[in-house]
This record gives sequence, structure tokens and C-alpha cells, in this order.
Amino acid sequence: MKRVAWGVVAIGIAAASAVAIGWRARSPRAAGAGGDAPVERVLRRDIATVVKATGVIKPRVGAEVRVGSRISGVVKRLYVQIGDVVAKGQLLAELDDRDLIARRDEAAAALHQAEANLGYAAADLQRKRELAAAGGVAPADLDFAQRALAVAEQQVVGGRASLAFAATQLEYARIVAPIPGVVASVSTQEGETVAASFAAPTFLTLLDPSRLEVLAYVDETDIGRIRPGQQAVFTVDTYRDHEFAGVVRTVYPEAEIRDNVVDYVTVVRFEPPRDRTLRAEMTTTVRIAIDTRRQVLTVPIRAVRRQDGQTFVWTRRGGGAIERRGVTTGTRDEMYWEITDGLREGDEVLVGDVNSTGGPDQ
Repeated sequence: MKRVAWGVVAIGIAAASAVAIGWRARSPRAAGAGGDAPVERVLRRDIATVVKATGVIKPRVGAEVRVGSRISGVVKRLYVQIGDVVAKGQLLAELDDRDLIARRDEAAAALHQAEANLGYAAADLQRKRELAAAGGVAPADLDFAQRALAVAEQQVVGGRASLAFAATQLEYARIVAPIPGVVASVSTQEGETVAASFAAPTFLTLLDPSRLEVLAYVDETDIGRIRPGQQAVFTVDTYRDHEFAGVVRTVYPEAEIRDNVVDYVTVVRFEPPRDRTLRAEMTTTVRIAIDTRRQVLTVPIRAVRRQDGQTFVWTRRGGGAIERRGVTTGTRDEMYWEITDGLREGDEVLVGDVNSTGGPDQ
């Protein structure tokens, strides 16, 4: 019986010790100055509510051009290769133009002949008018001379049009860059024959790297908050430590459904960076600022706790004592909560796991 009694007493003492230790661990004051808990001051910052989305960099409309030929022929010379930087109007390729030169010369000769006929018809009409005034030419002959002059004039007009057409065809044998940019691909080589009967054959593709944009795929639950003009930032895998600034330009009206997920394409325009190179098809992580609160009181997210429907923080007073203080929160971003009531600028709050350093972990 004595052994049983002593066992009961030992159990009671152990339980009392555990309760006392637990009470001391849960009591902020029992921890004194809060140990080594991280402390942050309440400061004023800008907080932005953001919508996150993934996206891809694409050329703008008109920034990627497939350059081709409007006429058929054999490629005589190709002046550029993939990666070359070209200016607008720069010569890219030439077709064999010997037959086109012959047609131009033929049209020029026909025009000279028509102009000669026109000169003769004009002189003949002048002579017949003089004879008609003296009664030496029948009226029918005068009419015939006038008709011949009119026909000669139209032949000259037709000859000039034919020469202009032949000259234009000859110009088509020279393929020039319609935009400045970089040669992204080359699909035709020297010596190949191209046929332009139904569609212009593509010689190469030009891309203007200064005219890119981000196509961000925003979830249907967030698209209602997106508006043109909102500020955005994005990152790419190549430069993970750098954010690029942009502006929302527009939202495509039609949705894109991928794996039963409804997304809406949001176009983010940006200026090309000077110190980094962005390329088409790069994957991006986009954050679009929905609402920005300027210079509001903030605390780190890990400093705000909730228990039994109440929101509070652990604050450190003068002398190192720790107390629980109820707060009212506003908006938040990825790092900070806005505090609208309960704290003042400069107050100190404990961040992270407070249980091991003086307060209960909530």
C-alpha cells in the first residue's frame, strides 16, 4: 500500500510540474524580454494587391514578317543568314532578272516607237489643216488625220504603262527588308526556283526584337479585376533576380481553354531593356497590380496571428516585456499586411514562431 501511495504522490508532483512548465511557456511575461524572437518595426510602405499569371513573350502585330517574292524565278543571290541584323530597305536577296530586263527593254522600245508615231501623226494633222484651210484637202482626210493622232496618243499612254509594269516586275526581283529587325529563319537558298502563282513564297522571316509583348494567361476568377493601364511586372527564367516593368494593354475577348482551365489572354506591353536581352517564346511569371495603397502602416505577414476569431500581434514594450495587442488589418501583398488600427508607426512586433521565445505559437 505504501508503494502505491508513493506512486500516486509522484504522479501528482510530475503533473503539477508539467502544468507549471506549460503555464510558464505560454506566458509572454514569463519569457522576459522575448528571447531571440525576430523583431520588426511598424513602418509605412506601399502595398499593392496583385494578380499572378504565367505568360509568354510574343512579337507584336507587325513585328514578325515573312518576307517573300511576288514573282517566280531562280534565286540568284542571298545576302543574309540567320541572326543577321538588317535595316529597313536593305537588300536581302535577288532573283535571276535577265528575262525581266529584256521585257523592260522591249517595253521601252515599244514606247519609243509609239512616241515616234505620235510625232508623225501630229505633223501630218498640222499639214492637212493648213491644206484644208486652202481647200486642198477633203474633210474626210482631215478627220482621218485627227483620228490617227488620237490613236497615237493612246499608244504612247499604253507604252508608258507597259514600261512602268516591266520596271516594277524588275524591282520585284530585288527582295528588300520591309522592317528593321533580325533574320529569324531562312527558307530559300541560292539556286532554288520559287513559284509565286498562288501565294508569295517565303524567303526568310524577320523579327523586330524591340517590339515584343507579354501574353499573360489570367484565370477567369481574376480577369474581372484586370483593366487596361494597370501596372505589371514580370520575370523570366533567364533573369530570375530581375523584374521587368510593363503596362496592361488589352484583354482578348475570347477565352483559351487548356486542360479544362479557362484563361483569358492579357496583353502586357513593355519597353525593351537596355542591359538585358528578352526573346520571343520566353516563359514569364507576371504580377499585375490591382490596387495600390500608398504609405500605409505595415507589418510582416508572419507577425499577424489569429485565434478564436481575433486578429492580434505580439508587441514588445519598453523594458522588453511582451504583450498581445489586437489589430485591424487592411489589404496585403506577398510580404506585408496593412494595419489600419491597433498599432502606431515605430512599434515593435515579434515575427515568426514566438512559442520558443516567449509567446504561444498561433
